[in-house]
Amino acid sequence: MHTSLSPEFLNTEEGEKAKDLISKCVHCGFCNATCPTYQLLGDELDGPRGRIYLMKEVFEGGKPTRVTQEHLDRCLTCRACETTCPSGVQYSQLLDLGKAVVDRKVERSRPEQLWRWAVREVVSEPKRFQRALNIGQRVKPVLPKVLKEKLPPRTPQDSAALQWPTAKRERQMLVLEGCVQPALSPEINAATARVLDHFGIQLVRVDNAGCCGAVRHHNDDKAGAQEQARRNIDAWWPFIDSGAVEAVVMTASGCGAEVQDYGMLLEDDPAYSAKAQRVAELSKDISVIVAQELERLGSDFEPRDQQTAVAIQEPCTFQHALRDKVSIAQLMERFGYTPQIPKDAHLCCGSAGTYSIFQPQLSKQLRANKLDNLLQDGPRYVATANIGCQTHLAEASEVPVLHWIELADQALGNPKQA
Repeated sequence: MHTSLSPEFLNTEEGEKAKDLISKCVHCGFCNATCPTYQLLGDELDGPRGRIYLMKEVFEGGKPTRVTQEHLDRCLTCRACETTCPSGVQYSQLLDLGKAVVDRKVERSRPEQLWRWAVREVVSEPKRFQRALNIGQRVKPVLPKVLKEKLPPRTPQDSAALQWPTAKRERQMLVLEGCVQPALSPEINAATARVLDHFGIQLVRVDNAGCCGAVRHHNDDKAGAQEQARRNIDAWWPFIDSGAVEAVVMTASGCGAEVQDYGMLLEDDPAYSAKAQRVAELSKDISVIVAQELERLGSDFEPRDQQTAVAIQEPCTFQHALRDKVSIAQLMERFGYTPQIPKDAHLCCGSAGTYSIFQPQLSKQLRANKLDNLLQDGPRYVATANIGCQTHLAEASEVPVLHWIELADQALGNPKQA
């Protein structure tokens, strides 16, 4: 698709990158077939092709409006279109550029600006999020509906489910704690530590590491995302530089999708570019690590037959963004479960980072459709691979929604999570 940049964007890094990304689009429309918002709304401008046309107009000098902004806001950034696209259009990169430009040119209302700032500043900072969660749960009855629905109930935590192995192992791996996962579901990383301990691997937590940067990156704060990436790199680097660890383990596919691109995020930072690329290379989704260890053990690993049906919900970041992963269904079967693949498995559940907060109506429609498909065959559990999807689905699910690693941990005889 040819783009004639306006003088404002001509010979700028922003403009030239957008032009290059747009040029790969041949406006075939294959992307609309897998776009969740186009499927719901049937509006060309709420599909990837239409949004590309909108951004093309802006980079060619067209004046964006609030309507332009709304169509871009309604994109989930699920990246299903990238999987479908025969031309390899890197749509998510273009959307980050386009949204930033439109947001500069179309001022949001003050309440909306404040709301978006507050969500970004709280969700992406683990300590702030934990404090906000504690306060929110205490005053839940008086909160606005959109927040009330997002708050999980206060429940006593199972100390056994939170127990980390204490054995020292020769093989060690780092783990990204994340921003909301330690508060919402600390059981996930604890289960990961126990499963890896079963394979002779010690999972190491580093206090100074926190949010991967994805929340800020996709909410028009690239500089903030870069700073969080630098903070993680600084925290991990002594372990990496010494050769003490084999990998940096990702237990949330959304975080993994961000960290695998640290090299690109910090490519213009001479002090961090090489380190960022090394961290990106060491970043491994937990599915890959577990699959490698199972392959190493071969027939020596024989889990008991669980006789338990598990509906598989592979998050969008897992399906469409992670470059290296192993099928959750395959892993669940290896741990003795009976996996169920739902209809329209490629479609987003509606969580999409902060999307469920900013676009609650569309998010709920997508969730309802997803749960209808997931629960159709009566599973005992729903297994996912991302904390956002897990909490979003659990709000409305009739059956427990767990990270698949918790079910793997359960298959090894460790504490049941639900």
